[in-house]
Amino acid sequence: MKALVYKGPGRKEWADKEKPAIQRPTDAIVRITNTTICGTDLHILKGDVPAVTDGRTLGHEGVGVIEETGSAIRNFRKGDRVLISCITSCGSCANCKRQLYSHCADGGWILGHLIDGTQAEYVRIPHADNSLYPIPDGADKEALVMLSDILPTGFEIGVLAGQVAPGDFVAIVGAGPVGMAALLTAQFYSPGRLVMLDTDPNRLEVAKQLGATDVINVADGKAIETLRAMTGGTGVDVAIEAVGIPATFDICQQVVAPGGRIANVGVHGKPVELHIENLWIQNITIAMGLVNTNTTPLLMKTVQSGRISPAQLITHRFALNDILKAYDVFSAAAKEKALKVILKADA
Repeated sequence: MKALVYKGPGRKEWADKEKPAIQRPTDAIVRITNTTICGTDLHILKGDVPAVTDGRTLGHEGVGVIEETGSAIRNFRKGDRVLISCITSCGSCANCKRQLYSHCADGGWILGHLIDGTQAEYVRIPHADNSLYPIPDGADKEALVMLSDILPTGFEIGVLAGQVAPGDFVAIVGAGPVGMAALLTAQFYSPGRLVMLDTDPNRLEVAKQLGATDVINVADGKAIETLRAMTGGTGVDVAIEAVGIPATFDICQQVVAPGGRIANVGVHGKPVELHIENLWIQNITIAMGLVNTNTTPLLMKTVQSGRISPAQLITHRFALNDILKAYDVFSAAAKEKALKVILKADA
């Protein structure tokens, strides 16, 4: 088969690789029909995730068709169309039993990280009964790719961890795909104002279309003053960091109100400076983490009902064989006006 193979920091190739095989009775082999590229994949290519080793197939999102199942699989059979979760869960360890699937003793985020991932023609899914979801008839497969990772990530680690509540003043720093996912799902809770901050005018315009009440272009260097003025000087109730660099985390620290919450969603490759000398007296809650995907069934229902439309985040489509071109476009998101790219293997 063909697969997108990591060759060390800054290097990747679309290469021939052996098709995966069943290794355990709880495995399934999925033929990929649609996949995508995540900002985390770019972090990997920068060398920010050293656990990813030379030769690893990247990718942790996608939908596909069951090709083969292990002898212990009960919920799926060959030919079933499935959504692949970015998180693998055994369902029986202590962490899984409290829905902390990201810290499964025999799983967690392993696809495209510790084992071969979804940017390939085929992928092996461990603990398939707990790590795959059936796709409803007539569902938009492209839209459902957003449920592999970004939609539950923005919702769980941004909105839920930030405890967004009716009437809240919410600021989302970073209008990338995960920031947009937080924007879409924050609206479940009717915040009073929902402000998106970014340096990309195109993404800010899209944020307006997706429900942002206000947008701020950070490029002028006055974002903190502008945002604090919008709140009457008190600060925001919830600040969601959705980039993963020190500067954006610092914005959140400087704009959060007393009693407010900072929800860090971004993947950080460098240390940040925590201004605890200012925050300790402000009764601030800071949350961060890796998505558990325990909200995936809920989010699938909201997508199927039309309550939210994650397909709006898709800006570019490529054949799977054109994945290197797709990476070029996704890596130059501002220039290419890219949010999510969809890679299609077949019908």
